[in-house]
Amino acid sequence: MKSSLSILLVEDEENLHEALKMNLELEGYEITSAFDGKTAVKAVQQEYFDLIILDIMLPEMDGMAVMETIRLQNNEVPILILSAKNSSADRVLGLKKGADDYLTKPFNLEELLLRVQKLINKNKKLQEKDTVGDTYVFGNNRVDFKAQEAITKNGEKVQLSKKEAMLLKLLIENKNDVVPREKILQTVWGYNVYPTTRTIDNFILNFRKYFEEDSRHPRYFHSVRGVGYKYSEQ
Repeated sequence: MKSSLSILLVEDEENLHEALKMNLELEGYEITSAFDGKTAVKAVQQEYFDLIILDIMLPEMDGMAVMETIRLQNNEVPILILSAKNSSADRVLGLKKGADDYLTKPFNLEELLLRVQKLINKNKKLQEKDTVGDTYVFGNNRVDFKAQEAITKNGEKVQLSKKEAMLLKLLIENKNDVVPREKILQTVWGYNVYPTTRTIDNFILNFRKYFEEDSRHPRYFHSVRGVGYKYSEQ
């Protein structure tokens, strides 16, 4: 594990690129440079980054396309967009396509550095929550997140959908804490599509059917009316 945090800097304007690289390195970050979209996508496929700083106007493949490609690969790396366009429509589009933050040019360097630090810290916190391994056992149930399957209370094997596995993992990682609906929608379904709360309810009903001895009096999976959902082992 590298001790220094790594950032992929994707900016084709050389002077700005060099200035940003130098300032970020002074802050102690390790910088990988890309000057066009294709190189950026290749770098992300080959290496783990703590953050990507991504310019929108790029040769060969623009920033939006780069971001879509990264998100389609289920890569949740934080992305900070740099854009010369500052209309709210552009900003909304950027966030919809999966950006975590959006800064318009020209920007204040100190603000950029603060936002970089904030995104990296937020990402680290989310990862530290990640204490559940590939398999998890509770009661007579066993979940294999990697294989997306579970052995239920009756010893039956059920195949979990990707979203079911993600929701199960999120609830178990936050054991005994209520996970707000918004967090579930954002983490499991992503920015673009916010399904209704009923969708989550249906998933919870499935979990009760699979894992609870008595689905009407659940021990593990609880709905907290008006707030969210909770997994507990009391």
